[in-house]
Amino acid sequence: MTPFVAEIIGTMLMILLGNGVVANVVLKDTKGNNSGWIVIATAWALAVFVGVQVAGPISGAHLNPAVTIGLAVAGKFSWDLVPTYIAGEMIGAALGAFLVWLFYRDHFAITEDEGAKLACFSTGPAIRNPLSNFISETIGTFVLVFVIFYFSDPSLSLHNDTTAKIGLGSIGALPVAFLVWAIGLSLGGTTGYAINPARDLGPRIMHALLPIKGSSDWGYAWIPIAAPILGASLAAILYSFLN
Repeated sequence: MTPFVAEIIGTMLMILLGNGVVANVVLKDTKGNNSGWIVIATAWALAVFVGVQVAGPISGAHLNPAVTIGLAVAGKFSWDLVPTYIAGEMIGAALGAFLVWLFYRDHFAITEDEGAKLACFSTGPAIRNPLSNFISETIGTFVLVFVIFYFSDPSLSLHNDTTAKIGLGSIGALPVAFLVWAIGLSLGGTTGYAINPARDLGPRIMHALLPIKGSSDWGYAWIPIAAPILGASLAAILYSFLN
């Protein structure tokens, strides 16, 4: 398995389980309907654990363009590899979203709330205020990437005696799961904590392509793309300055 394929599979599994829990909580007549934010935040943390566990030994498990860009800004990852990693993350996120729809298609069909159905794909603000929403996503991603730098070593030793650049996999799947869990519980209430451009954009594109009624809310879509990239870049700059 190449790093490109590992990013596809790891991100796909993360989105399948992460957006899957949203579908289980918000769609009509599921077993988990209305089980709440704690369930969503916990399952998202475990979804990241699964994705990192699978992709970590091969690609370092970025699973997130903001992580990839942040590591490159800090000089810990080659800019030449950034497009390949981001492409894998985007493809994996779209595939994961498609699998969520396939798995819950009967429940999508009987759910009238178009906003609830969109939430199974992409994030949205609790209170729509573009500046505040942008700041929320920037801070959440800053915390994610800044802490990753302090969790991890510069490289990850692999089974074939080569090394993969720093990524979520180099800190171990469990610590990063706890980090994402903390961000979700503490900082997720305003925007749903995308903190990952691929996690939002790939599934949003899939929502637009699939036979699901309702707007894909493209007017908001730039925020969970631009803000995480800014937050990750600021984290990388600060880390580089301090170290």
